[in-house]
Amino acid sequence: MNNTGPKVRLSRALGLPLTPKAVKYFEARPYPPGMHGRGRKNESDYKIRLREKQRLRAQYNIRETQLRNAFAKASKVKDAKTGEALIVDLERRLDAMVLRAGFARTIYQARQFVVHRHVLVNGRRVDRPSFQLRPGDVIQIAERSRSMEPFQVAAAGAHAEHVPAYMEVVHDALTARLSRLPERAEVPIVCDEQLVVEHYSR
Repeated sequence: MNNTGPKVRLSRALGLPLTPKAVKYFEARPYPPGMHGRGRKNESDYKIRLREKQRLRAQYNIRETQLRNAFAKASKVKDAKTGEALIVDLERRLDAMVLRAGFARTIYQARQFVVHRHVLVNGRRVDRPSFQLRPGDVIQIAERSRSMEPFQVAAAGAHAEHVPAYMEVVHDALTARLSRLPERAEVPIVCDEQLVVEHYSR
């Protein structure tokens, strides 16, 4: 039996690798898990929209209630498409920003760093992954945490290759700034957000 772990199985079910470890398994078996995984072709519109919603949830590692609340908030934003407003809202979460800055390997690790109080926002310790940053906010790894191996790796730039344009990052100082609001095209997630909007609007 090949014990690939829950994150790998979830990656295959959703059709995208959620962790670096999942990449090699996903490349070898790019179809859903289970004995009927290769043969699933005809899917209902509901199932397609549902899976897209689950993909979005998984990439931000959030609960259903959190995503539903974010959708309700995004649907009230004026002069913006609901789907794009939803993505921008989720992208400003502190755990997502820690990941984008290259301070963590995965969204799961980023969440752990925040919960364990390793992250400061504008000089103050914040332990809520859902905390939302505004343009100009600065995040940094706490001084007492910087000697830990994961942060030494991050400071060396190991996860720095995909820092988005809306962030300014100084990796050796483990400091990052949200310089402006993201634009949807810049946000590095795999999602057809219109399907998510349709799922919640049905």
